[in-house]
Amino acid sequence: MSAGDPPGFYLWKSADLKAFSKSLAPKISDKKVASQQIAAFGNYSFMVAHREGTGEAEYHATQADIFMVQTGSASIIIGGELVDGKTTAPNEMRAASIKGGVEKMLAAGDVITIPAKVAHQVKMDNSKEFTYFVVKVTQ
Repeated sequence: MSAGDPPGFYLWKSADLKAFSKSLAPKISDKKVASQQIAAFGNYSFMVAHREGTGEAEYHATQADIFMVQTGSASIIIGGELVDGKTTAPNEMRAASIKGGVEKMLAAGDVITIPAKVAHQVKMDNSKEFTYFVVKVTQ
């Protein structure tokens, strides 16, 4: 943050966000994802996630997600129910898949919003990588 910037002001240049695909790639977990929180203020936070494989299905009871796709392509399953979902943290559940959701295609430049209490899962198709900027808003 520069001197004189008000609290909560952040600026990330497009090139900086796209560069996260290279810096996060070596940190990929066994679940084929690496993420890094880059700022937080009040009831919202910012992170970047990089995937090289299909992710777990997620459910956030108190947080909405906003994804801004930086690189690559994938699909996202929205809605439906987690199959054998397990609580992984307060107000958070994960599962291997979703039953009954709707699939939407995502590519660089796309922006999506996922309300709290909506199951979702990023699914890799033919792309080798998928990097996205995430805003998490606690309600």
